[in-house]
Amino acid sequence: MSYGSSSLASGAKTATRHFEYGRTHVVRPKGRHQATIVWLHGLGDNGASWSQLLETLPLPNIKWICPTAPTRPVAVFGGFPCTAWFDVGELSEDGPDDVEGMDASAAHVANLLSTEPADIKIGVGGFSMGAATALYSATCFTNGKYGNGNPYPVNLSAVVGLSGWLPCSRSLKNKVESSQAAARRAASLPLLLCHGRGDEVVLYKHGEKSAEVFRSTNFQNLTFKTYNGLGHYTIPEEMEDVCKWLTATLGLDGSRS
Repeated sequence: MSYGSSSLASGAKTATRHFEYGRTHVVRPKGRHQATIVWLHGLGDNGASWSQLLETLPLPNIKWICPTAPTRPVAVFGGFPCTAWFDVGELSEDGPDDVEGMDASAAHVANLLSTEPADIKIGVGGFSMGAATALYSATCFTNGKYGNGNPYPVNLSAVVGLSGWLPCSRSLKNKVESSQAAARRAASLPLLLCHGRGDEVVLYKHGEKSAEVFRSTNFQNLTFKTYNGLGHYTIPEEMEDVCKWLTATLGLDGSRS
């Protein structure tokens, strides 16, 4: 079992919360290794459940890293502890943002990707709260830094969010527009957002609003796919769209040797 932990005060003298991450599951590529994606589970879930699904996908050139979030008290559950990438009061872009928690999880993702070979394309994706964390990582990459100002260390080539929302959406536009480098990264970063119109947990309107915020902030390489009748889960049609998008976006050749 591999355990990871992330502390935002690495080398700093200020005290900060320390998060203990659970087990990380790795799905090795079945063919030539061309890309590595960290995939993040939803609230109360763990890395094992998604690793089992990802292993079945026809993507032999991708290595999947599926970490497990820390167990922490979560406001939306009245303070009841469960696995969560950050604390959340409501599952939408309207709630207060736990920037410290999101920074810690985005740093954990970046740490997992930082040891990949230089010729491997890297990305991050997730479902529900995992999608929110992936989209937050996208904004950290775009801005070149975490919410706390520390530099963001990896170069993302693809970001996928299923049934999620965009945290810190209210401040994104100002941050991107105040930096030419951020605007350039925003324009080129490939993003895939998927959302079911029947989602009763993270309402469809929140996924739609997130896509609108990205579009209005110069994220030109954005695909937003919707699914009639889909609730807060995934279906083969959606995963097929994810496979096609990743294959095209990352230039995967499908080779098994």
